[in-house]
Amino acid sequence: MPTTAAPAASPAPDCDLSQRFVRLLGRRSNGLVEFAFSIGWPELSVDLMLPEPAFEEFCAAHRVRRLDD
Repeated sequence: MPTTAAPAASPAPDCDLSQRFVRLLGRRSNGLVEFAFSIGWPELSVDLMLPEPAFEEFCAAHRVRRLDD
């Protein structure tokens, strides 16, 4: 019985999980900072909100690279 080889998988793009990214999305009048946080790929992120002091602590703790435009 002939066998068919599975198609070769495309290599996944490089992902450095030690890289953390933050893109500032806005600041609300109630003191919350809106931002996008990602690990490895800046294109894949989650939107979060934190009070300003907690946002600064978060960025320091995760040693983020800011992607603000």
